[in-house]
Amino acid sequence: MNSRRPLSLLFVFLFALARFTSAHAAELNVFAAASLSDVLKEIAKTYEPASGDTLRFNLAASSTLALQIKQGAPADLFFSADEAKMDDLAQANLLAADTRVSLLSNTLVIVVNADGGAPIAAPSDLAKPVVRHLALAETQTVPAGIYAKEWLQKTDLWAKISTKVVPTENVRACLAAVESGNADAGIVYKTDALISKKVRIAYEVAVTEGPKISYPLAVTKTGKNEAAARKFAAYLASTPAKALFEKYGFLPAR
Repeated sequence: MNSRRPLSLLFVFLFALARFTSAHAAELNVFAAASLSDVLKEIAKTYEPASGDTLRFNLAASSTLALQIKQGAPADLFFSADEAKMDDLAQANLLAADTRVSLLSNTLVIVVNADGGAPIAAPSDLAKPVVRHLALAETQTVPAGIYAKEWLQKTDLWAKISTKVVPTENVRACLAAVESGNADAGIVYKTDALISKKVRIAYEVAVTEGPKISYPLAVTKTGKNEAAARKFAAYLASTPAKALFEKYGFLPAR
């Protein structure tokens, strides 16, 4: 009888632990830039079973997500592709204290269709007749488009190519326009180009020449699971998560 008692106690402990984990599991609404789609979905495969929490992703342009949060959308975490959208939420007092951190960076690339795409070897080729339509994420509000326009202005190309620009909803839509052949070229993040087999990188903007791309992360006040959101935010800054971000081509924050 006594020899079986420790085993019985172990079952009681495991049962209690399972009930505790289930009772405290959270559903987190994670609002994240479209360019983070693939890496976050892979992170979720490890994080969800380990934590017991469920991650619900809302993936779109950072400008769209920030507006949704300002209008009261129940976001627990916001992972933006630029600092300006996070600044908007900070000014509206919608960020949980001491949770904002700049986590990642990225680079811009010019992409063309992998199958007979436009012959582009340098940025100046975008102004040539071989490029009739240039896809960019919307240049007034979407971070990828804002970054691209900033770089094109810096290289004195914007005035030459602005009439060719085909604006898209977000950076993934920009990539899709090139994949489908609806645009002769596009400017996207390098991380987006790397996940597609339908485009090739024609030119990569050097980190020292391109805009300062920054991905800030913060827990928001519009959600209902601040403690769980803080836990997930900490995980996103951990070594295992950083390894996955690196795998997808992201750079550490500058």
